[in-house]
Amino acid sequence: MTDRNREVLEGLWPSDGVLKLSAEDEHTLRAEDYVLEMPQSGERLVGRDKMLALQSEYPNPPSIEIQRIVGEGDHFVVLGRSDYGGEIFYVANVVEFRDGRIARETRVYGSPFDPPAWRAPYTS
Repeated sequence: MTDRNREVLEGLWPSDGVLKLSAEDEHTLRAEDYVLEMPQSGERLVGRDKMLALQSEYPNPPSIEIQRIVGEGDHFVVLGRSDYGGEIFYVANVVEFRDGRIARETRVYGSPFDPPAWRAPYTS
């Protein structure tokens, strides 16, 4: 399933940052008992039907630039940059597949920040 699972993830996002699939199309890629967790807000969504409803109600979805997808088999991490109308967040999305469907996602969001000056000699 490695190649198929990676293809599913790569197929969600084109290079222009706009989702390729509709909420209905994404719905078919998820397991019935799909779980989405967002630790920073404490939210936990259970069931692909709830995810479809959430996506259908989302007022202004962000653009998403995928920077990297790593993993194999049933476990992947998708790293991206989301633009919520000028407010930028970096996203690490841990994605777990089961039987060829997305079974679980854990999304962690972080805002960009200026690095401390003391680290400058060590970074580029």
